[in-house]
Amino acid sequence: MKRAVVLMNMGGPNNINEVQVFLKNMFNDKYILGIPQPIRALVAKFIISRRLDESKSNYELLGGMSPIVGHTKRLVRRLNNILDADVFYEMRYTPPFANEVIEKIKDYDEIYAIPMYPHYSSTTTKSSIENFTNIARKYNLENKIKTIDSYFDDENYNKAIVERIKESLNGDDSNNFELVFSAHGLTQRTIDKGDLYQKHILENVKYAKAQLDKQNIKFKKIHVAYQSRLGPMEWLRPYMEDKLKEIENNVIIYPISFTVDNSETQFELDIEYKEVADELGVKDYRVAKAPNSHLFFLETIKSIYENLK
Repeated sequence: MKRAVVLMNMGGPNNINEVQVFLKNMFNDKYILGIPQPIRALVAKFIISRRLDESKSNYELLGGMSPIVGHTKRLVRRLNNILDADVFYEMRYTPPFANEVIEKIKDYDEIYAIPMYPHYSSTTTKSSIENFTNIARKYNLENKIKTIDSYFDDENYNKAIVERIKESLNGDDSNNFELVFSAHGLTQRTIDKGDLYQKHILENVKYAKAQLDKQNIKFKKIHVAYQSRLGPMEWLRPYMEDKLKEIENNVIIYPISFTVDNSETQFELDIEYKEVADELGVKDYRVAKAPNSHLFFLETIKSIYENLK
């Protein structure tokens, strides 16, 4: 019995030349820009023309590629050591794409497609699963695929979150800090259509807070905020820059939307929002790492896989 586990994520440029590929594929996704073709392609082209140079400059500061690449490869290597399956990864907007990975696993008996999105959203989970399944259908593989919609309530997953927060504290007293769970933004319009993302984020915060309480880790205050909005539409609030105005002294930011660090954690949170915090007079600004290949996250994926078998 040959089994394949495929980790599915949004992706990020492997090099500077892929920045345009990333932006083009992302903004042409009907779940990201919910407008019909050919208008979507025209709008995407306009957005890319406005963002490309800045995006390239941002990735240059990160070493010329997205951090998601290295973290994902490390996660795959470690999972290959603990699962009775061959582990692969595919990205929605940058190589390796689903068609490349499916070509490699077309002779496998069982395929476990596991999203790296712990919260369900049409813009992430649905987009990735639908794309993967559509390509698998061309190989008559769709009946071999098992997947999962969300896992924000998994105990080991929330233990991983707390461990990363503890690492960021680095032995300092949590009572002297405020904690902000920063989620990737989503348009209010998407939520109003019934998308579960915000509900899952807020539920995840409850589970993470319960795990903090279990370990007797107390923060001065705990907040939720949203980052990464684009364009003139109304997005989920409160916005991160507004939430930072409420912080009195010290803060730890936890990137709750992400299982793997990427440009939105290591550039947007680490650099851009730190500049905002510094201007606002926040004395101690820290960003916790995403789970990445933490032992508890490895156990989370192992548990998901074994429950799907």
